[in-house]
Amino acid sequence: MANTQGPQGNNDPAGSTQMFRAFVDDAPQSRQAAAPAASSGPRVGLIVGIVAAVIVVAAVAWLALG
Repeated sequence: MANTQGPQGNNDPAGSTQMFRAFVDDAPQSRQAAAPAASSGPRVGLIVGIVAAVIVVAAVAWLALG
């Protein structure tokens, strides 16, 4: 039954439920697809920050001891 209107012209609740379920089923998949891209960005920034901090500490130690 592709028609979402009943014989009296009222909306068919089953059609609305099917559309809602399709929306709910699609929403987690789109969030999961976006999650790896979002989590890799801060991870790369964290690694770059740690490398930069190690370089700064090494430079300060080299200047202090040299």
